[in-house]
Amino acid sequence: AGRRPGQGSAPSRMFSYRREGGGAPGRAGLARFLARHNTWGFVATRAAHGKIQGAPYGNCLLLSDGPVNNSTGIPFFYVTPRDTTVADLLKNPVASLTLPESDGNFCRKNVIDPEDPRCTRLTFTGQMVTVPTEEVEFAKQAMFSRHPVVRKWPRSYEWFFMKMNIEHIWLQSW
Repeated sequence: AGRRPGQGSAPSRMFSYRREGGGAPGRAGLARFLARHNTWGFVATRAAHGKIQGAPYGNCLLLSDGPVNNSTGIPFFYVTPRDTTVADLLKNPVASLTLPESDGNFCRKNVIDPEDPRCTRLTFTGQMVTVPTEEVEFAKQAMFSRHPVVRKWPRSYEWFFMKMNIEHIWLQSW
């Protein structure tokens, strides 16, 4: 109810919210803001390849938590098995995702480096899973509405959609 045409419906087990004005107050509101407004994040895995097998390994990946007008709080990714991080996830789906406040008002207004501890960071941990068939259309809308250029990425790379089933949330907000 109340959805705009082309907005898509949220898959089951997701929540939606609209950010109006200042958004939800407090830590939950700040976490939702970071999930909504970050277009990339740092995904850490346990390496499943070569000489670094078992060691921590990470990479920056594009993400979206839903179409522009329908944030869900669930991070979606458009990935290829050629990416070492994705190859790791296909063998062991446990991962963490860190979202920085790189575009936040506090850091920008005060000319503070995004890695300064005073800039907020949100970290999710959980399982990275392939998006089920019934959610693929929503994942497409989520990624392509925020990252239109990915439609032009080489098809030969066997792109597919993953999402994180979040188990823990850690917000660093000093």
